[in-house]
Amino acid sequence: MPLSKEELLAIARGYWRPDRDYELRQERSPEHDRLESRWEEALEDLDRWRAVLREVRQEFPDYTVGDVTATADACFRGVVYPVKGRPFPPYHWIVVGCLSILAPIYIVYGVEYGRVGRRRLNPRVSLEPLLPERQVVADVISRRIEARFGASKLPRDIAETPVPLYAQWVEPPETTLFHVLFTNEPGNVP
Repeated sequence: MPLSKEELLAIARGYWRPDRDYELRQERSPEHDRLESRWEEALEDLDRWRAVLREVRQEFPDYTVGDVTATADACFRGVVYPVKGRPFPPYHWIVVGCLSILAPIYIVYGVEYGRVGRRRLNPRVSLEPLLPERQVVADVISRRIEARFGASKLPRDIAETPVPLYAQWVEPPETTLFHVLFTNEPGNVP
């Protein structure tokens, strides 16, 4: 049975603060320490996460598949770029799969941006449903995460629920469950 918004918010409150009281202090907040401890436990699943990415790479051999996990976030995060080794189109897109380390949930989203030479500009994040060519990739990522971890997909409407928490650079009223359960910078992908 999927977790409710209220249950997810209760989980997130254990790792993110409702204020900026520790921002200028020398010591870290108890929430930060809990997130760091949770990451120490979660890293035991790193091999399973990498297996998900290997399986995605096998299904899309002409795509670039990478691990962009950062322990400042609350998730394992992988990316799939379109065909590698060919000229870039005038726009570019990435499909990103995230597996939360805080709850047994995941989400898949897309990032599209313009290009000037090799520089990416104006990232635009979109949650599913994605355009058909991207949805095919998202579906494979979803199946692989579900098979390896038994996690449930977080529905878009729940992911977009505002929460009264600060998630690094995102603050209320912009902060959502997505930011505190996955990443506060979804458009920042290498």
